[in-house]
Amino acid sequence: MTAPGRRSSTFSRLLRHGFTDPSAAERLLDGPELTGVRNDPVLLEALGATADPDLALHGLVRLLEAQPAPTARRELLDTVIAAKPLRDRLLGVLGASAALAEHLARHAGDWQALVMYEPRDLHPGVEEFERGLAEAGDPVSLRVAYRRCLLSIAARDVCGTTDIAETAAELADLATATLRAALAIARAAAPDDAALCRLAVIAMGKCGGHELNYVSDVDVIFVGEAVEGADEGKALRSATKLASHMMRICSETTVEGSIWPVDANLRPEGRNGPLVRTLSSHLAYYQRWAKTWEFQALLKARPVAGDIELGEEYVAALEPLVWKAAERENFVADVQKMRRRVVENIPVAEVERELKLGPGGLRDVEFAVQLLQLVHGRADASLRSGTTLDALQALAAGGYVGRDDAVQLDDAYRFLRSMEHRIQLYRLRRTHLVPEDEADQRRIGRSLGLRTDPVVELNREWKRHTSVVRRLHEKLFYWPLLDAVAQLAPGEARLSPEAARERLVALGYADPAAALRHIEALASGVTRKAAIQRTLLPVLLGWFADSADPDAGLLNFRKVSDALGKTPWYLRLLRDEGAAAENLARVLSAGRLAPDLLMRAPEAVALLGDSEGGLDPRGRAGLEQEILAAVRRADGAVQAVTAARGVRRRELFRIAAADIVGSYGTETQPAEADQGALVDRVGGAVSDLTAATLAGTLRAVVRDTWGDTLPTRFAVIGMGRFGGHELGYGSDADVLFVHEPRNGVPEQSASEAANKVVSEMRRLLQLPSADPPLLIDADLRPEGKSGPLVRTLKSYEAYYRRWSLVWESQALLRAEVVAGDEDLGSRFIELIDPLRYPAEGLGDDAVREIRRLKARMESERLPRGADPKLHTKLGPGGLSDVEWVVQLLQLRHGWAEPGLRTTRTREALAAACAADLISGEDAEILDEAWVLATRVRNAVMLVRGRAGDTFPSDPRELAAVGRYLGYGPGHVGDMLDDYRRTARRARAVVETLFYGA
Repeated sequence: MTAPGRRSSTFSRLLRHGFTDPSAAERLLDGPELTGVRNDPVLLEALGATADPDLALHGLVRLLEAQPAPTARRELLDTVIAAKPLRDRLLGVLGASAALAEHLARHAGDWQALVMYEPRDLHPGVEEFERGLAEAGDPVSLRVAYRRCLLSIAARDVCGTTDIAETAAELADLATATLRAALAIARAAAPDDAALCRLAVIAMGKCGGHELNYVSDVDVIFVGEAVEGADEGKALRSATKLASHMMRICSETTVEGSIWPVDANLRPEGRNGPLVRTLSSHLAYYQRWAKTWEFQALLKARPVAGDIELGEEYVAALEPLVWKAAERENFVADVQKMRRRVVENIPVAEVERELKLGPGGLRDVEFAVQLLQLVHGRADASLRSGTTLDALQALAAGGYVGRDDAVQLDDAYRFLRSMEHRIQLYRLRRTHLVPEDEADQRRIGRSLGLRTDPVVELNREWKRHTSVVRRLHEKLFYWPLLDAVAQLAPGEARLSPEAARERLVALGYADPAAALRHIEALASGVTRKAAIQRTLLPVLLGWFADSADPDAGLLNFRKVSDALGKTPWYLRLLRDEGAAAENLARVLSAGRLAPDLLMRAPEAVALLGDSEGGLDPRGRAGLEQEILAAVRRADGAVQAVTAARGVRRRELFRIAAADIVGSYGTETQPAEADQGALVDRVGGAVSDLTAATLAGTLRAVVRDTWGDTLPTRFAVIGMGRFGGHELGYGSDADVLFVHEPRNGVPEQSASEAANKVVSEMRRLLQLPSADPPLLIDADLRPEGKSGPLVRTLKSYEAYYRRWSLVWESQALLRAEVVAGDEDLGSRFIELIDPLRYPAEGLGDDAVREIRRLKARMESERLPRGADPKLHTKLGPGGLSDVEWVVQLLQLRHGWAEPGLRTTRTREALAAACAADLISGEDAEILDEAWVLATRVRNAVMLVRGRAGDTFPSDPRELAAVGRYLGYGPGHVGDMLDDYRRTARRARAVVETLFYGA
């Protein structure tokens, strides 16, 4: 029995050596397997040096238990104690890989593979691995031999004999040898098939790039040809059988597990295409059908097994096509698609733990390097390496990336790949997720040499390296462009002007010469301003390139910078406020409207960096208070309305910027998922702003002529989209004007005053200036354009009592007081309520009249040449369809259903659904169509700077509309198809609910 003092001493010693479960370790050390060495300091030191001492000790005991005889056990123990190289290698593997410990327990003699420590063992290649697999004649023995070879690779890796690049190359060489052995087994099983064909195995992906992981799919492409005199069809069938058998030999699970999946999905047509093609068939496909990503994949193509001569012919035939990929017409769109990482496919809980696909992950480095290879490898053969780190080094040597940036990326990539290797090595499972368990993180950290506080140090280093990658991912593309025009690093190699233009074209810039001039103007010089610009531009250029019009984004940025360059806060805001620079980049490259509004008052850029709700729409009360205060301070009506229009311009920019940022999303905030919320926010904000502007203009006009009191009470009634809180960026303000003479004022004098107010308001709001005009449309008044602009309340009452038509009742559904005398406005609303919500609802004749009016409008008002299916206002399933359905429901049932008594379309639709007047499914279909059509109209105004009811015909403008609506590059067709489908479904509901079909 162990004395208490001794137990305490051993317990403490085990803790000092890194054991996390000293009690269990003590029991193992006291077991019969370790008799005679349990107190050997050499053994404890060696165990303590491993990634996981507990795991290493447990694996060692299992290995000793598995030895076939006491003499074998003694030989193993003696060698472990006496031979440091074996001790370090064996215990190092046992402390890092439970899977290889399991292999050793099943194959007790394989530890002998680690005894040899000759120079030729330090860096084995394909030939050495082929010797190690030579005796494998079936899938099971191949797996055993493969694990034995893998054991030696892992031992060199965990002991630091090889670095990450050398380890990855050895894994690729072992994969090559394994593919050759598997193909030999397949050929031996079908000699007749083997005799008919030549079959080449082309490694792709990480195997082709000589940078394989411990556990990874091995990507391949097969090329087959008939031997001389053989029928090509039979030869290809034979080659396909051999290729399929070879894949199964590697992939299938046996009593010894599997090796790794062999994946041939990178072949032409993917899994839908034939497994084996002839060289001429491959060539024909790549010449005619291949996409850019397929040429990107071919960067790593390397013949590894089978008929090597045929494989080399394949690579030689396709290589010229690879280096012409950047000249393809659709290269830019394809590149933009590839650059938008598919992070949404990663479960939200895993994004931050993803080493490969997560932000700042391995994919970012690999993609950046491959893109630069495609762009510049055409003219520079030194860049044509399939290995990421070699290609990165060549790019730095040629001046295509900054040397310091390349060093930092190399360091980050090596660390992240090392983490990935250690994670996979533990269970030999294919994963790129950093484990959450602290014990796993401790083992990984210790295996990477982080021993003081492994978990904390690992997470700190991991986050530091991903941060470097995220920061440099964009800088890698754009810093050399700055250097090319501003010569920032004298004496270093830099991009030639032609190479700089090629890069800009590849990244989506249509006018690279102009872009380079802008970059030079912004970044050149030794001023503090130029230095800050050099810090900002690499990131900004990337955000511009992520838009549909990078050239416009860069040009607009230069204009804003020229206008604000001397103000001390501007560049400091972009540099120090994290969101400001990205928000500005999105706004400047999303279309014409927002930049135009900003250029007229560039100081509004400060809104983009206000973290305290700078882009949140302001309420009507606050807007009205600011505008009325500006009116009071102004000298005369012209100056007052100019001030009001200035506030309107600034607030329109705020609304547009918030809409763009919400629709595009940012690196830290995803795009707004609720499209209806975006529509409501814009409609409500623009309507409130318009109401506040009219209130200020009315006050200015009255004060300028009559002082504080107008001779007649005066109110402005919002109609149409204005009354419905649904104004878009380019909407006119539909209104009615009502007045009521004050006591003692003759009606003629009151009428003249009211008409003068209206005339002056319309004039002042349309005066030519730097601010956008606000057009007032009063055509919905009684008698339309033929009737008086302003009526008294009594005149309205008389007209509506005697002459009102059903369409006027329908128009009045949207009436709401927006400015002027509130009491008068309220009495007007009381007057019209019986008209718009008639008791007992509309009669059958009135319903027929509304349907007739709608049918006539559909046939007469659609612009000539417009595609009805894409017209957002008058087309089938468009805004008019949805609104007439809702308004007919309001006219028929508003008297009985209080929820329907609203001026807002979506609110009334929801109320109709709640009252069971329309099914939930139909309401959802109509709401989706109305929201989408409204979003399209807003997008067209943002992109073109002028209103429109249909999609733009210009490809770049159409792409910008798509980006606003959430469609990535190259998906314009999907956008139009989705719109047609949504509108078609809505029209079917309209036919039923409105026309009674």
